[in-house]
Amino acid sequence: MSLVVREMAESEVDLVIDYFHASTPEHLELIGVDPARLPRREDWRAYYAFVFQQPLERRETLLLTWLDDDRPVGFSSADKISFGQHAHMHLHVTTSDDRRRGLGVEAVRRSVGLYFEQLRLKRLFCEPHAFNAAPNRTLRSAGFRYLKTHVTVPGPLNFRQPVTRWVITRPQKLDS
Repeated sequence: MSLVVREMAESEVDLVIDYFHASTPEHLELIGVDPARLPRREDWRAYYAFVFQQPLERRETLLLTWLDDDRPVGFSSADKISFGQHAHMHLHVTTSDDRRRGLGVEAVRRSVGLYFEQLRLKRLFCEPHAFNAAPNRTLRSAGFRYLKTHVTVPGPLNFRQPVTRWVITRPQKLDS
């Protein structure tokens, strides 16, 4: 495995759009997404075009690409960004063939590092569907700390659902 995690280029946003639009209804239910809430592809592209024009400090979202041997295998996004304070991260391995290969934990660890660096965060949250075991296991293994399980509508694509809230904090620098 030669995993690379980097900021997603605007020309790569179809990775995100295609992932959601090509997912089965069962997979969307597992990740808590209501298919009726998916934006049309062209509207989603237009939204990302707007996002990529914004300075990093004012962006609503930051997208990362996960590559294995230069092949996209997943992505992460951060939203609910309070620059310099906190954000919420999402994680997706895009094909069933790439799931359960051990990519997730390392991809999440590297994503966390990029989010802390790029967004100057103090805390990063993640709230996967409580019944989706894979991301919950991945977050624990990647160093996130469990906070609580609660029912909410986590985002504009989601239906009301139980989610597990996880957090990771930026390590404090020690004075030497």
